[in-house]
Amino acid sequence: MSEQRTQPLVEVDPRHRNWVWRTIQIVLQLLFSVFLRYRAYGHRELEQYSGMLFLVNHQSFLDPLLVGLPLSRPVCFLARDSLFRVPVVGWVLRSTYVMPINRESASTAVMRESIAKLKAGYWLGIFPEGTRSVDGQLGELKPGFLAIVRRAQVPVCIVGIAGSQHAFGRGALFPRMAKVSVYFDSPMMPEELKSLLEHGEEHLLAEIRSRLEASIVMATSRN
Repeated sequence: MSEQRTQPLVEVDPRHRNWVWRTIQIVLQLLFSVFLRYRAYGHRELEQYSGMLFLVNHQSFLDPLLVGLPLSRPVCFLARDSLFRVPVVGWVLRSTYVMPINRESASTAVMRESIAKLKAGYWLGIFPEGTRSVDGQLGELKPGFLAIVRRAQVPVCIVGIAGSQHAFGRGALFPRMAKVSVYFDSPMMPEELKSLLEHGEEHLLAEIRSRLEASIVMATSRN
């Protein structure tokens, strides 16, 4: 089976939001503030950074939107390639900087493009659990993303989401009213990441998990 090829970004400038995403942001900021009582914390300190990797816990299909909503520049997320074949949904994904990934085939092409985008100054979002949580609790972290951390050498921002499993969690057919909060932790800088990696990837994985858990607690405390 051939490697999954990723789609090029819609925009050349990594800081530029196209009209599709800007429109979605305006509409969802209104809807989410009313129906989800949505609040985000810590994101205003991030604007100074160029290329950056966001590591986020995964509770809901809404999570990529919840992370990107308060930010003044786009975040590229990964999504399974089958979603890109769905009418309208595929167009929206391609227009909002989402990159397709085939879970069944080799992922080296996706990894190469992810690293290239980070080094070019883009923001990239990854869910280390690999799938949505069954019960809202943080699941096992898949270590594959550590290769991107090691090779990209960009800041890593840990993001904790609380409440989105109640809004549109696993098994839900439609979104429902809930209270959702997102907490952006201070980025881990490349020097810190390199130091942690010197003790082995398991050590770095444990530290990232610890910070994810702390960020979820911070989001929950504001929920």
